[in-house]
Amino acid sequence: MSAELSLPHHRLPAAGVLELMRGEGGPDTLALLLGAERSRRLLLLRLLSDTTDIGPAWDLLSRAQRRAPQVVEDILMYPQTGMWLASALRQLRATASVDEPPLPAVVGRAGALAAAAGLRAGLDFAIDVPVRHGWVPLPTLGSAVLPVSSPWATATLRAQGASAVFEVPGATVAVPSPFDAPGPHWHPVRRLSVGPEGRRLTVVLEDTDPYRTYPMPVEPHPLSEEAAALWQRLLEQAWAVLLDEQPVTADAMRRSWLSLTPTAARERFRPRSVTSGEAFGGIEASEPDDGTQLAATLIHEFQHTKLSGLLHLAPLLHGETDASPELWYAPWRDDPRPLGGLLQGIYAFVGVTAFWRGHRATAPEHDTLAHFEFALWRIHVSSAMEQIHHHPRLTPLGRALLDTLRGQAAQWLSEPVPDKCLALARLCATDRVARWRAHHRRPSVSAVDATVRAWLAGAATPPPSLGEECEIVPDPSARWLDSLAVLVRYRLADMDDERTSLGTAEKAAAMVAGALTADALLAAGDATAARHAYVSQLATESCPAGAWAGLGQALAMAGTDPAAARLLCHHPERARAVHQALLRFTGTAPDPVRLAAWLGSAEG
Repeated sequence: MSAELSLPHHRLPAAGVLELMRGEGGPDTLALLLGAERSRRLLLLRLLSDTTDIGPAWDLLSRAQRRAPQVVEDILMYPQTGMWLASALRQLRATASVDEPPLPAVVGRAGALAAAAGLRAGLDFAIDVPVRHGWVPLPTLGSAVLPVSSPWATATLRAQGASAVFEVPGATVAVPSPFDAPGPHWHPVRRLSVGPEGRRLTVVLEDTDPYRTYPMPVEPHPLSEEAAALWQRLLEQAWAVLLDEQPVTADAMRRSWLSLTPTAARERFRPRSVTSGEAFGGIEASEPDDGTQLAATLIHEFQHTKLSGLLHLAPLLHGETDASPELWYAPWRDDPRPLGGLLQGIYAFVGVTAFWRGHRATAPEHDTLAHFEFALWRIHVSSAMEQIHHHPRLTPLGRALLDTLRGQAAQWLSEPVPDKCLALARLCATDRVARWRAHHRRPSVSAVDATVRAWLAGAATPPPSLGEECEIVPDPSARWLDSLAVLVRYRLADMDDERTSLGTAEKAAAMVAGALTADALLAAGDATAARHAYVSQLATESCPAGAWAGLGQALAMAGTDPAAARLLCHHPERARAVHQALLRFTGTAPDPVRLAAWLGSAEG
């Protein structure tokens, strides 16, 4: 790879490339990515102008640019502007989803951008803006609510002097002055500001713009004052953690993170967050458990933002050669992932691993959860990279990036972790990949049939054909493959906080979606009870796929039935497929441990 990345209009110096290859990126590097993103947005806006008629909006934006260039810059770089441009151009190429709004309403948002720029620049103007289910979002300002019954309509916004009004048939609605004043027909954008002077982060808490969510727009959902105050407190906590533990990243983040889209809280230890390469600087996140979880989430999504910015400058992969992409195991997803998606996840979770590595050094001595998270994620990212580091589709930049991250992860694997946390992390990592295989790996029908015949004939070992690596067939029912890890997190949090109590295994499993009572017993270290519970589960006709993986972990933990444990820990899909075939053929489910031991005997 050359010393620096050269492009027609933007150059990323070697130091910046090296920062990003290490999963880092300071303020100067982020400024360069933002500059490239600005050029990209301008090109997309010009492409939209050349493709459809947005003349009035273009003219008003040009006037605002001459009067207040920074205002137009703010609106252009708003994450929701990027999402809108991508959606509009996708619809113009006739590749949009049937669920998307009518094309005139989408293209008409150019008028809303221009109106926001005109208002902020203090111009006199009149322009048509689209009304979506009664709402008119003006990016960076807020959203008006108009008395319109039609789901898709048009209003006229007139601004003169210090006043501005929306006009629709039979009604007018005034825009408050100043714009940040709330009113019965106006929801101003909320801005959260946290941190000390000189290190302050300010982001928009976006709750009404339809393009605030990724990848599809949604209707407005204004937050209550109480909910907004909660997000303020959580962000204050998260920002204090990042300033203390990740100061360089925090400095880069505060200059390039622009908006936060809040969504409802999810199950404990299972936050959801999303970014889009089209919405540079925007993050969508569920209400977190606490400030530390939010800090980890922000690091995760900021990694995606940086990599997306890099990908807009240079590819990490050569193009697909087949009609259907290769699929891979991603330890953070329930579904198999294409190569590009796996790379995105690797980059994001390298950042998460680095976060927990730093956090465990500052966390209280009794905080075993931080040690567990670091140990688990370093295993996950290392295993993900080992799958693909020699892949022929990697470009020179992609190969250099992956090699750098692998070297970093190798160093992390040598760092000491308390024995108990390390053992739990290894348990959860091996359990997760085994559950994934049980769902998504499918032995061939001929191999399974031959194995069934051999079993019924009393053969000493299964046929060699069952040992061949089988294809990936995505199983849409695969969900909650992280259940064991979540149960372990409850256990560790229970140890760290005496106010929390898991109670019985049944109660513990009920707290975690997708968890079995046997999983809770395994997480608690009761291998014998877990074995019996898994065997009972596997005796049912609709036995869950994950029970095969769990049974393997229970046998390994107990140190019994080594052939069965080995087979189920590494190839549970074989036992599952043969077990199902035998049940269909004979009407009787064979003993799962005996079957797994026989299947594993060929590898002894």
